[in-house]
Amino acid sequence: MQHTEVERELRTLMLSGLAGDSVAYRALLERLSRHLRAFLRRRLQGWPDDVEDLVQECLLAVHNQRHTYQSDQPLTAWVHAIARYKLIDLLRAKSVREALHDPLDDDSDLLADEQTGASEARRDLGGLLQTLPDRQRLPIVHVKLEGLSVAETAHRTGLSESAVKVGIHRGLKALAARIRSKSP
Repeated sequence: MQHTEVERELRTLMLSGLAGDSVAYRALLERLSRHLRAFLRRRLQGWPDDVEDLVQECLLAVHNQRHTYQSDQPLTAWVHAIARYKLIDLLRAKSVREALHDPLDDDSDLLADEQTGASEARRDLGGLLQTLPDRQRLPIVHVKLEGLSVAETAHRTGLSESAVKVGIHRGLKALAARIRSKSP
């Protein structure tokens, strides 16, 4: 079928559909879906999975905007304009998604910031721990930071296991109070 014949057939179906002929309108949508599928396949060769979704979006836009069609204008030009806008929207969305997956060009600054932050945190924690008495500081260092058991810490410090547990509890409570008092 030649382009002019396709145009004439689609235009006739559209005008009949606009006049209330539901059979003609359904036939229009079926023929437009085939026409749009071919039109979009040529433009989306790299993304065949997106063709069908885009065809449906275009058909929905044609349906929602059918009142804007001017009967003295070619229908295929009007439909292609809608399809191009939908295609541009898809490509924009894809470029935004692709940009989100771009690797960081220079992550050495990021790693340096993390290392500096960790170093500063260790220094701050060390300073805070130094404000505690040994019976609170040592149990926290050994159990919470070094990962020793309560029994191992009791043996190493000469404290009872109960004293180690109490020291950790009171020491963490004191640290939390100091941190809260320094917060704005």
